[in-house]
Amino acid sequence: MGITTALSPQIDIATEPRWARFNGTFGESSKLAADMARAYTDGFQSSADGDWGTESVNAMVKHWPGGGAGEAGRDAHYGAGKYAVYPGNNFDEHMIPFLEGAFKLEGGTNMASAVMPYYTISWNQDSKNGENVGNSYNEYIIKDLLRGKYGYDGVVCTDWSVTHEHTVMDNFIDGKPWGLENLSEAELHYKALMAGVDQFGGNNDAQPILDAYEMGKEEHGEEKMHERMEKSAVRLLNNIFSVGVFENPYVVPSETREVVGQPAFMKAGFEAQIQSIVMLKNTNNVLPLMERQKVYVPQRYVAASRNFLGMEIPASTDYPVNMELVKKYFEVVDNPDDADIGLVFIESPSSGIGYDRIDVEKGGNGYFPISLQYGDYTATEARAESIAGGDPLEDFTNRSYKNKSVSTNNATDAELVAKTKSLMKGKPVLTVVHTTNPMVFSEIEKQSDAILVGFGVQDTSTSEIISGKAEPSALLPFRMPREHGHCGNPI
Repeated sequence: MGITTALSPQIDIATEPRWARFNGTFGESSKLAADMARAYTDGFQSSADGDWGTESVNAMVKHWPGGGAGEAGRDAHYGAGKYAVYPGNNFDEHMIPFLEGAFKLEGGTNMASAVMPYYTISWNQDSKNGENVGNSYNEYIIKDLLRGKYGYDGVVCTDWSVTHEHTVMDNFIDGKPWGLENLSEAELHYKALMAGVDQFGGNNDAQPILDAYEMGKEEHGEEKMHERMEKSAVRLLNNIFSVGVFENPYVVPSETREVVGQPAFMKAGFEAQIQSIVMLKNTNNVLPLMERQKVYVPQRYVAASRNFLGMEIPASTDYPVNMELVKKYFEVVDNPDDADIGLVFIESPSSGIGYDRIDVEKGGNGYFPISLQYGDYTATEARAESIAGGDPLEDFTNRSYKNKSVSTNNATDAELVAKTKSLMKGKPVLTVVHTTNPMVFSEIEKQSDAILVGFGVQDTSTSEIISGKAEPSALLPFRMPREHGHCGNPI
């Protein structure tokens, strides 16, 4: 298809169960993430002979030194989530998927050819300069650790918009120059360049880089600055040479049509989806269902909310599964009295980004807990003083939300399970959960005779498991909390 660099894989270990990007990871185990990172990167970068070639795609592994430690689960796309914290002193463990995985490949390409640092400020981890600045700007984290101690000489590309202006705490597309919000765009480019960055994500304007070059000439002289720019040029060109773009930059559409979407590839992808579905419960062998068994599928109501990108999602009531597909496997009935089993399709709890500007307007600090349960949650166990804090748009540093309460956008999902259990009058209920994060299952477990967990798979994959045409075999890549107080360190 002509793609020569992939902005993947995401190999952060998901130690923070509330993090919005949890579902992009390989789970909470650093060793498993390392194994997956190695396999994924080898697969992308190796051509048929195991080395670089025209079949290779550069892998840009992310996010150095590990983005899965966002304070209270808030994400660093937002000013409200700019800090990564390490209350268990496990900063080094977050680097394991890089050092033991993506940087130790079994194929001839040796290591991932590109790395993306995360937006976060790795709070109090700079033992050399004591800087609390975004990872792309931190000389200790890029030059001393990544380049120096661990010998990485591939491309370092910033995450998107780190050099843009920061103007608001809760906007996904706001600039993210964390810790350096008062610098100009040119100064931000200069700071990142001198920290060891080669490429700027989301920036197609050469001018601030040219301005940064002039700043470097003034401070270090032209010879040193020329040498610095040449290093980045060589790294970037190497990645283009490695995949054969200079020899042949063209895609042949007829070949693309023959390769992309091959039945064998689609079959492998479909089987991988089936193999990812986890069976958590199956009382009295409710599953698999017999062919043409009568099933009742209730519609799902979801209140209006905002998604991770900040886009408004209107309230809706609809079937949460392709009903025409369900009818191919089972007999669908509208009356639960006529059904043999109830099939309930829901999603894991969702409570927003952990920040509400209305609270600020009322005199609060804006910070709220992110919940992993459907019912209202009050953060009685949170820290009275946040580990990190500070922003030019705030006149305080304590981001604590102790004793604040939050409601989930889809509390009605738990209500739907309970209502269906009542309507079925003792007949079994199967609950299928699309989950993006760990969640508290105790709210729905007793009302569910069987539970399947999927991670964004097609409805057909789930139907294959329910009908017994395929057998569930997956294990959870992360632990589920018994209750909200058991989600880890209260931060």
